[in-house]
Amino acid sequence: MNELELKKLWQTAQGKLDTNLAISTQNTAAITHIKVAHFLSSMKPVKLFTILVGVVWVGLLGTVVVYLFLYAFPKTNLFFLFSATVQVILSAIALITYSYQLITIYQVDISGPILETQKKIAHLKSTTLWVTRLLFLQLPVWTTFYWNDSMLDNGSWLLWFLQGSITLACTYLSIWLFININFENRDKKWFRFIFNGNDWTPLLKSMELLEQIDAFQNDNKPQQSNLS
Repeated sequence: MNELELKKLWQTAQGKLDTNLAISTQNTAAITHIKVAHFLSSMKPVKLFTILVGVVWVGLLGTVVVYLFLYAFPKTNLFFLFSATVQVILSAIALITYSYQLITIYQVDISGPILETQKKIAHLKSTTLWVTRLLFLQLPVWTTFYWNDSMLDNGSWLLWFLQGSITLACTYLSIWLFININFENRDKKWFRFIFNGNDWTPLLKSMELLEQIDAFQNDNKPQQSNLS
């Protein structure tokens, strides 16, 4: 076998190897995309349920707040009105965010470029963290909506000590969570306790799969032969 025949044989073998590698990469990518689509689809029922509950909650509480502002303000308990207003505003922002997330999930094209899918999932991750931080800011007003003038005038020191301690503790906790809920703390126990369900786990699994297939494709790109 002369040198020319050896080169042709090498080039033929290299071509078959590149073809098989390309097919293997395509199959792996297709399977990964199917898995990612399954994980994202599992989030849809949770998002839909949350949106429906949010619409009812914001609608009912918002109606009460508007009525009190417009028609019963002089006789309204200001503690309740303040607490309810804060809840309506934060809940409405959360409702808009969940709606945006659901639209994003439906817009994910698993047959498209991996980079685009990664960007959409990154947006879902960041908005999930952001809306959770925002909702925890509601904690203090859950401890103030039932305050009234009678409690201020007739309440004992013990009552106000207990009430003040609860409100301050909830305020501190809400601020601490708002500051510390970020992706860097995802391995901590308290973070995993909060983010443990179909609103978060599918995102992490999808991110891991896309990172793996991206690395696999980069590591297995056909290499041009040095033999000429």
